[in-house]
Amino acid sequence: MQPMSSGKLALFDLDNTLLEGDSDHAWGEFLISKKLVDADIHRETNDYFYKQYKQGKLDIHGYVAFTLEPVLHLEDKQRKQLHEEFMAHSVEHIVLAKGQALVREHISAGDFCIIITATNEFITTPIAELFGVNLLIATELQTIDGRYNGKIEGIPCYQDGKVAKLKAWISSQENRFDLAESVFYSDSINDLPLLQQVANPIAVDPDQRLREKAESEGWKILTLRS
Repeated sequence: MQPMSSGKLALFDLDNTLLEGDSDHAWGEFLISKKLVDADIHRETNDYFYKQYKQGKLDIHGYVAFTLEPVLHLEDKQRKQLHEEFMAHSVEHIVLAKGQALVREHISAGDFCIIITATNEFITTPIAELFGVNLLIATELQTIDGRYNGKIEGIPCYQDGKVAKLKAWISSQENRFDLAESVFYSDSINDLPLLQQVANPIAVDPDQRLREKAESEGWKILTLRS
């Protein structure tokens, strides 16, 4: 992660914004490729949750439990090794070069860069490190005796929860940042609550509903894909 900066907030959704794909869904496919789950059953359920997400109706507690269940029995070292394989196998090739350049542009301008994502912190922490942002705000996970239990800690970082988690963080920063002066890049209608809070909402390769909203509001629409 980058050190603290003194500029404005630059906020980035992750999946289908900075990535050409969804890391949560890709994790499920990766587990299938490793033969750690039943392929047919796992893919059907993974696709079901992904469809829910795109419809704006995700049972995020159910999805997090489903996502983590296959690795809950593993030791930390084993999970880390598996995640390193996941990065090489499933993530690195969907990292958008223009997304990396956009983050670097904001860092160079002195902005405080945050990836804010509904996807859980286990999956996204190494991805955020790859982008070199100042901070990751993700769906946090409960642990018992240092091990995940498949449940969410606190508010899920999803829809209105993104706004709540971000505002809680901002309030802890002694007024260093103002959400009303920030920029937020997202592809998803799920992020409408946060897009409506920032000074500069930018729709990135948006889904149909977000595209329609951006066009009606006069928001900038950007593509990071070739």
